[in-house]
Amino acid sequence: MSTSALSPGPNLNLPNIITMARLLTVPVVVWAIASGQMKIACLLFLAAGLSDAVDGFLAKRFGMTSELGAHLDPLADKALIMSIYISLGIAEAIPRWIVILVVSRDILIIGGVMLAWFLGKPITVRPLLVSKLNTVAQIIFACLILFSLGFGFNTGIVEIAALFLVAALTLLSIGFYVRDWVRHMNSSDGLET
Repeated sequence: MSTSALSPGPNLNLPNIITMARLLTVPVVVWAIASGQMKIACLLFLAAGLSDAVDGFLAKRFGMTSELGAHLDPLADKALIMSIYISLGIAEAIPRWIVILVVSRDILIIGGVMLAWFLGKPITVRPLLVSKLNTVAQIIFACLILFSLGFGFNTGIVEIAALFLVAALTLLSIGFYVRDWVRHMNSSDGLET
């Protein structure tokens, strides 16, 4: 959806309130993981995922999309995913290399956007299909880990497969975003990609 079809300005409607509530659960989930309360962390993560689906449905179904929501929703999603990965890495529940890979990808994207802006060639990052698949894989992997730790499920080979799927999709996503950034920066017209 183009930003011209969005309601301008801070529109604090129901979908945006739900998104803000999801953002506010981030420190609680981090606390739960750090305290070893994996059942609480798992249930909060599932509730956050449900809230993401609900706010998106409400915004689209009832015409409540807004510029605030367009920026707030991905911020809440990334804050939640990155916080969970970092917390699980510190708790040694997942390998630290996957934490570094997942977090570095987002830092690379943010850094690229900022650098393009500083160089006078602002760029709009649009989610790519591989990036959406990557997010789904990251969520599934985090769910498997939290379910395993919180409820004692043995996720075995599925967990390992999800780990390597996250790694592969993260690397692919990095490659596509770097390619698009280089193309944008080398373009003479300075149009957004």
